[in-house]
Amino acid sequence: MLYNLFKFIVGVFLALIIMTGASVTAALYFAAKLTALPEKPIYPNDKKPASPTVTKKPTTSAKLNTNPNPTSSSTPTQSPSESPSPSPKPLPSGAYRATVTQPIGLIVRDKADNDANRVGGVGYKEDIIVLEESPDKRWQRIRVKEGDLEGWVKGGNTDRATTP
Repeated sequence: MLYNLFKFIVGVFLALIIMTGASVTAALYFAAKLTALPEKPIYPNDKKPASPTVTKKPTTSAKLNTNPNPTSSSTPTQSPSESPSPSPKPLPSGAYRATVTQPIGLIVRDKADNDANRVGGVGYKEDIIVLEESPDKRWQRIRVKEGDLEGWVKGGNTDRATTP
């Protein structure tokens, strides 16, 4: 009788250990699955990542003199493909460069009004150009630095850039 009671207690104890272990394992498995970040969705209006460009080093005729006519000058000439990069567009008067400081980004609207149509958005720490401010300083008309998006955002959510 004592032996049977001992077998019963050991059996219950082992069953509790196995069930606890299985529960903890299942909980850890599902917690790991739920904490993994999903893939970022790609929408049609998202910016395309800039493709890397490969630049060739220009060769000069001083290094490689393959000119069969030795009387002509060996001054290197600049080909049309080696033109200097265009300078950035000058800012309109009163405009300045800024960065978005709102952590969730900003909604760009077509008018300076909360009920105006949404025309896009700008992300956190994105570089923009502030073109003008409303008379009450509650709205700013902006242009996205790399793109053609232009519209109105709530004022006070940008920080003027210190460098030109």
